[in-house]
Amino acid sequence: MTDIIKELEERGYIEQLTHEKEIRELFQKESVSFYIGIDPTANSMHIGHFVALMVASRMQKAGHRPIILMGGGTATIGDPSGRTDMRQMLTREELDSNVEAIKKQAKRFVSFEGENAAIIVNNADWLLDLKYIDFMREIGSKFTLSKMLAQECYKTRLETGLTFFEMGYLLLQSYDFLYLHDKYNCKLQIGGNDQWSNIIGGVELIRKIGSEDSYGLTFKLLTTAEGKKMGKTAKGALWLNPERTSPYEFYQYWRNIGDTEVRKVLSLLTFLPMQEVDRLSSLKDEQINEAKKIAAYEITKLIHGEAEAIKAKESAEALFGNGGNIENMPSTKIDDVNISILDAIVLTGIAPSKGQAKTLIAQGGIALNDSKIEDIAYKLSAEDFKEGYAILKKGKKIFHKLEK
Repeated sequence: MTDIIKELEERGYIEQLTHEKEIRELFQKESVSFYIGIDPTANSMHIGHFVALMVASRMQKAGHRPIILMGGGTATIGDPSGRTDMRQMLTREELDSNVEAIKKQAKRFVSFEGENAAIIVNNADWLLDLKYIDFMREIGSKFTLSKMLAQECYKTRLETGLTFFEMGYLLLQSYDFLYLHDKYNCKLQIGGNDQWSNIIGGVELIRKIGSEDSYGLTFKLLTTAEGKKMGKTAKGALWLNPERTSPYEFYQYWRNIGDTEVRKVLSLLTFLPMQEVDRLSSLKDEQINEAKKIAAYEITKLIHGEAEAIKAKESAEALFGNGGNIENMPSTKIDDVNISILDAIVLTGIAPSKGQAKTLIAQGGIALNDSKIEDIAYKLSAEDFKEGYAILKKGKKIFHKLEK
């Protein structure tokens, strides 16, 4: 059996393990059922979820069984981890709709056939019918308030306001692990490192009840060289749903990553062999752009399929080569062609505010139909839409089509 823990380490996935020696031994001797949880707070997963799916895919290829848990129950509360305020409460109907959308996306990354076929479960099926008193006697009694409040996800919220409602999230996620452990012989929970506290809660709950075969593993969060989360754009998150982030925009995001981020992206988000990752990430100066193109193509292919990846790649190359190809370019329809340049920049997401739009213009970073914009008071007109559209450009790599 493949030493999957060693493979995950070599590619830079692993951040923490609850019982390192035992986990290494377990994965070398048997097929292990493990789970990842995805709360359906939106109708699509984003790039952060993709790291988890890559880990799950690699573990399944090594002979282990993924359990994809849809948090239809836990999402009624919302995970307080990494939050400065309480998450928006969604209706039951909104959550159910999001669950179905995310299920379809998850099926692209793990196999539901064969001996170690993945399964999808929804914790709403067992959490929504729990009886409060019984649950608190059986599960709540295993958690101490002092230990919970010592965890980072709660400490950071004490001053801004932490509700008892949110504190229940840890208990419910821990119970999820217990439920999957007893029903499906699930022995491992995996998640991003921001889930460490929640994962430990489940591991310790199972062990307190009497089973010693529960473990946790966290993987590194996808961050830039400055430590900021990757996948944030002027329009918001980098979604896996093509209706929320087009394949072209998706491709362009990875094409424009920093030189120092190439190795991490190739290691974590592609199936390229590490020998090839090492070669590509060692390229210098202009040559590193070829590595970025390969990264953008490989990641887009995994998310959107080969046909869309080829289309995005060809469109980008034609656009940057001669400025004449607008197929698949991000576009925005406008009601009034006399829109101000500042409003146009913000509307398209090229800049998040008029203040930043002014800065871009002052720095010479904005062009309209290949003409540099120097006047922050410029207003577009019908003259700018001779072909039925106008092309707004930021720097050398960001293009956006305005359609009337």
